[in-house]
Amino acid sequence: MNRLIVLLFLVLSVYIRPQGSQFDSETMKGIKQIYDMQFPQAETTFRKLIADYPDHPAGRFFLSMIDWWKILVDPDVESYDDLFFQKLEDVIYQCDELLAKNPKNVDALFFKGGAIGFRGRLRAFRESWIKAADDGREALPIVERASGLDPGNLDVQLGFGIYNYYASVIPNEFPLLKPLMIFFPKGDKQKGIEQLTNTAMNGKYAKYEARYFLMTLYFTYENDVYRAAEFGKLLSADFPDNPVFERWMGRIAAKKGDYPACAAVFQDVLNKAYKNYFGYNNKKAEREAYYYIGVETRNEKKLDSAKTCFQKCADLSRQVDKDEDSGFLINSMLYVAMINDIQGYRDKAIDLYKKLLDMKDFGNSRTLAKQYLDKPYKE
Repeated sequence: MNRLIVLLFLVLSVYIRPQGSQFDSETMKGIKQIYDMQFPQAETTFRKLIADYPDHPAGRFFLSMIDWWKILVDPDVESYDDLFFQKLEDVIYQCDELLAKNPKNVDALFFKGGAIGFRGRLRAFRESWIKAADDGREALPIVERASGLDPGNLDVQLGFGIYNYYASVIPNEFPLLKPLMIFFPKGDKQKGIEQLTNTAMNGKYAKYEARYFLMTLYFTYENDVYRAAEFGKLLSADFPDNPVFERWMGRIAAKKGDYPACAAVFQDVLNKAYKNYFGYNNKKAEREAYYYIGVETRNEKKLDSAKTCFQKCADLSRQVDKDEDSGFLINSMLYVAMINDIQGYRDKAIDLYKKLLDMKDFGNSRTLAKQYLDKPYKE
């Protein structure tokens, strides 16, 4: 998840200015369809918007956001990358055509900056840091110019809020990226939070994205799980079938120590995976769900059920882990070994403890494995 967050300050997400009630209504409908994972419906909505408003870049921009969300539900899948990049180039091309006719076209400036910013986000996902930084540097003055021409646009504060917060946080959280920051203005964390909160509460089109960023930053950097939950609840209430939002709510419940609520969330994730809901029907979502359900069933002393969940989590982890063993795999193996000890399957427990000693240390996994090799685990 950190890779997703590392260069979000590069993103200057921008949204449309009012163009009339019909335009607003259709655009809002399409945006909600994207967050609801109703991608065919969203594509129909935005292609109609392009047909009805051919000289406005909003339709093409939000059409590309469909592919962005396909990427976001599982960033390791790269099959959508080329199409996403191409759609962003189409937005940039149209904006350049509009700006050639009128250099003060605010909508063209907004959406050109936004397209370049999202191109940078994906390049950051793919760890192409220099290109991502170049995109961020290119997008910032474009959106600043647009904001100067339309200072009353509240939604644009999303981009500035993201920038101010992450430009302030990243140098300390990710020292390797600190040299890149010399090319950017200094950030202001508190100002960024205020801008994001203003957009989250009062914005029109950008409020959902602002809530998403606030949820993740309060969870990840501010260590304020209760504020994270406030924004997560708002998102989940509006978009109950969004797998990104729902899985975050499960993590938030776990961090609060509310494992019954956490397990309930992830049981819903599994149910939707079985029904083949988009974004839920992937191995990483199922792996995470089995893990947290396993933790709660273990807390309830339902050891056979817990062991089954942890074994499924471990099996899925072996399928999706790439360069190194994940924490899900290591912790699941440790829990299975401990349950085997409780149930009297000492040989099976010893076998797993020995395997854990040969794997990377996650938390204190090696220390515990060595401890329980010497003396069997007991409740």
